[in-house]
Amino acid sequence: MRAAQSLDRATLVQGGLALCVAFVYALMAQPVGASVTVGSHTLLDPTGGLLLVWFIGHCDSMDGPLVTLARKALEVSNVDLVLPWVQERDEPAIRAAFAHTVQVRQTGPAARDLADRYFLETLVRVHRAGEGAPYTGLKPAGLDLGPAIPAADRALEDGSPEPVIELITDTVRRGIRTRHAEAMQKKRFDPHDVRAGRAYVEAYVAYVHYVERLHLAATSASHGHGPEKAEHGAEHAHVH
Repeated sequence: MRAAQSLDRATLVQGGLALCVAFVYALMAQPVGASVTVGSHTLLDPTGGLLLVWFIGHCDSMDGPLVTLARKALEVSNVDLVLPWVQERDEPAIRAAFAHTVQVRQTGPAARDLADRYFLETLVRVHRAGEGAPYTGLKPAGLDLGPAIPAADRALEDGSPEPVIELITDTVRRGIRTRHAEAMQKKRFDPHDVRAGRAYVEAYVAYVHYVERLHLAATSASHGHGPEKAEHGAEHAHVH
């Protein structure tokens, strides 16, 4: 009798694992959230360049806010906790993935771990697609996110944006002063010295583009999960 029960339990676990694996592969093959347009949205890099938005986000890390909330949602069986992180059109896909995950994770510890991993990856992938960013996998916990993101998160916890304002203001001030000083240093050159003239143009372009990107970032309006658009026309580009 005990042997039969053990066999039935083992069969159930194996069946659950098989179902979970099949479910994962089937859903991975199906482009969940594929209807979301993936763009090339960019944000300001304080050092002077442009960073792709997915390089600075932290919603794909194992200790990020989305994964942390998703784990809680699975533990309490409440998908509503994570739905605000996806666009409305992607809600049915997340609800379906969550329901299947909750069902599969009940078959045993191994199946639960695999099902949880699938749901986390699906949720993060759909969320990032809604931001116009590709999914590049879940990142390990403890990544160095730089000073800006942790400061922004702490400001929401503490209730005051002043530390963030001070951080960004100091960074911008240094960036403008550095590029302005370099352009000023190379501005007075001999008109017959073409090499010196080109050095000035290079410094001028770096300075002006930096200021332009700062202004564009400061005047952009954020709407939901989608890419930001400048209030005065995101299509504008200063060309030299």
